[in-house]
Order: sequence, then C-alpha cells, then structure tokens
Amino acid sequence: MVEFAITGGIGSGKSTVAAALVQRGVKLIDADEIVRELQKPGGEVFIRLVEAFGEEVIGVNGELDRQKLADLAFSSPQELAKLNSIVHPSVGKEMAARREALAKDGHLVLIDIPLLVTPEGELARKEYNDFAGKIIVDCEEELAVERLVKFRGFREDDARARIAKQANRDQRLPFADYVIDNNGDNSALELQVDECWDWMQAFVSGD
Repeated sequence: MVEFAITGGIGSGKSTVAAALVQRGVKLIDADEIVRELQKPGGEVFIRLVEAFGEEVIGVNGELDRQKLADLAFSSPQELAKLNSIVHPSVGKEMAARREALAKDGHLVLIDIPLLVTPEGELARKEYNDFAGKIIVDCEEELAVERLVKFRGFREDDARARIAKQANRDQRLPFADYVIDNNGDNSALELQVDECWDWMQAFVSGD
C-alpha cells in the first residue's frame, strides 16, 4: 500500500479533486464522510454532541443540525475545542481501521484530511510526515467563499468564520509535495488531476 494525504482549505475544491482521483483508481478514506457517519442519530458521537451542546443541535428530522452545531462550535475557541475533543478521537480510530483494511490488499490510498495543517502552521500529527506525498488543493480565499455560498448554501459570515479558523494558504503550502491550483475552470482542474495521478502512480512503479 502507498498512502497519500490530500488537504486544502474549506471551499478549495479538495473533495472534487479527491473524487476525480477515485475515478482514476485510488482508494479514498474521507475524514468528513466518516464524521457524517459517526454523527448519525443514536451513535456515540451524536449522543455526546447533544449532551455537550444541547438538544438545539438536533434538527426537525431528528438528525444533527450541522449548521447549528457549527454556529455554536465556532463561537469561541473553547467551544471549538469541546467539539474537537468529541469528534477527533472517534474519527481517528475509524480512519485507522479503514487504513488497516486497505493495507492488506496493497491499494494506492488517498486520505482526505481537512485539518492536516493546524492554524498555527504545523502538521497536526507528526505521523503525517510518513505519507508518500501530501497533495494540497489551493485557491484564493474570496473564490473559496464564493463557492461555499453558491454551491454549499453557506452564509457568507459562516464561510469566512470557518476559513479564519483554519490554516491559511501561506501556512499550508510549505507542506505540499504536490500542489493543485484550483483557481481556474473545470478543464484546467481535470488536466492537473491527470498530472497528479501520473505523479502518484510513479511511486508504485518506482520511477
């Protein structure tokens, strides 16, 4: 198994790039997808989040109201730390289990880690140095805000608040082994994904 990490600021198009690489053959472990699965009603993470933030984070459909939770969690560093202390350990455990399962079959694996780099400009975990390569999807902040509002239904103030809580571009880019510039159109992005896929495959062939 050869493992790569992919990261990028919220709204950068990281998930789009990851999905395109899956189409080319990589096996994806997506931290955000795992979070959504762990937060389903009745699960341990769901229960602990309701206990910590109150029943107001439960939507009318009985599922977690992710926007309400975000509003509460991003209101202060203390609330955000509370959220992370509940979610991160469970996500880490599940990611480790999935990596172990894929390792048995010798796959080329891509691990989607939104918070690979901390807001202090450091790798979030020292073991992230062990990846064969770290791919960073990069775009201008204003473009990221525009995408979050237009395509994901964020309020502009919420989009900017989330971006502000993450590492900025100058902090993130020095950790890149490969950068995909997503400031252009879809055709430009597809070309870069093709080139990135070739780069990843070279690790398997030893070129």
